[in-house]
Amino acid sequence: MVEKVITPEERLKELGLKLPPLRQASGNYVSCVRAGNLIFTSGQGTDEFRGKLGEDVSIEVGYQAARQCMLNLLAVVKHELGDLSKVKRVVKILGFVNSTPNFTDHPKVMNGSSDLLVEVFGEKGRHGRSAVGMAQLPHNNVVEVEMILEVEDGDQNE
Repeated sequence: MVEKVITPEERLKELGLKLPPLRQASGNYVSCVRAGNLIFTSGQGTDEFRGKLGEDVSIEVGYQAARQCMLNLLAVVKHELGDLSKVKRVVKILGFVNSTPNFTDHPKVMNGSSDLLVEVFGEKGRHGRSAVGMAQLPHNNVVEVEMILEVEDGDQNE
């Protein structure tokens, strides 16, 4: 008997999640660039989460903000590829955490993005990661995340 392969979109639906509409750029840049079989996304913040970790935002709220950033990134990738099944591998994510100088739990916050990628893509979602603290982020975002993906050959927008 052949096992049915669950697509990333089906997995999102099972998780009760929907990809949000694409967010407008807040500067002179594009949401992602494809170079060969790699996609480099621009950083995505959120419209829902504002503030600073270690001051007025808890780790749990930061985790949810990082999760929402990843949903925003997946919406960008789906728009670019048309189908999240074309993602061959998540290579790396970089998380910027708006935090006080004494805050040191950046990895716990960024697990919001990392956990979602593994939930959606399984082993293909395991990735390298950096999580760094920032004195401030645009629009006072709690977190901003960017990502590098390897994608299948074909249908390249150039």
